[in-house]
Amino acid sequence: MTAARSVRSPGPTHAARRAGTATAATGAAFGVLASGAFATIVPATMDGTATEAEAEESTTATTLAAYSATIPSSAAASDGSPSGYFSPVSFDHSGAAAGALQSAVPADDGDIASVGKAREIADRIAEEHRKVAEEQAQREAEQARLEKLMSQGGVDAWIAEALDHMGMSQSYASGLKRIIMKESNGNPSAINNWDSNALRGTPSEGLMQVIPSTFDAYVHPDFAHEDITHPIANITAGVRYMVDRYGLDTLAAGGRTGANGGYIGY
Repeated sequence: MTAARSVRSPGPTHAARRAGTATAATGAAFGVLASGAFATIVPATMDGTATEAEAEESTTATTLAAYSATIPSSAAASDGSPSGYFSPVSFDHSGAAAGALQSAVPADDGDIASVGKAREIADRIAEEHRKVAEEQAQREAEQARLEKLMSQGGVDAWIAEALDHMGMSQSYASGLKRIIMKESNGNPSAINNWDSNALRGTPSEGLMQVIPSTFDAYVHPDFAHEDITHPIANITAGVRYMVDRYGLDTLAAGGRTGANGGYIGY
């Protein structure tokens, strides 16, 4: 009796080995070229060697495949995972891209225009400073003149100080002096005892010949405590009354005049 032979089924290991052997055999039959992560099968001759022309053609195809393949990106996406694959970059030399490139390069004419504008602004600022300095110098000179005039006393000094205190231009000084000389001849203590006001018991007094009620109503607040015959206080009361009733033109003209051009008061 012949002893029975046991038959063993091939396991996964044997199958894998056979698959590897088959792959190796196929590679040997066709020829395999490997380049980094890429491989290509090159037809081989019957003796297992590839022809030179076939090998060169296969290598070229492999290189082209490598360039056309997507390459994993090393950059991270917003969620922290790999961002995928790089995309080919195209360069657009028209439209917005070209405009951006052109704007990045300053034009020579633009530079010249900017320099000219900056110089114009600087000149304007310098001119403004010059005017301010000139006006300041004029004010200081005028103030020095007034202080000298006031220190000398008399009608001109009182007029200058009264106008300065009221913040009015000294250009009114000549008209104001004419009024004062016509009203009181420059005498701060002058009193009119013969006109209609005197007959009513309220005689006109001082440089501007104002009555007490007018003085009280129009004297500058800074001189309200002064007597009606105080030179500067009296001038402020007369001027403020005149401007209120007749306007600045009357002050500039040196009082009102009649048809024949003679002085008739204010």
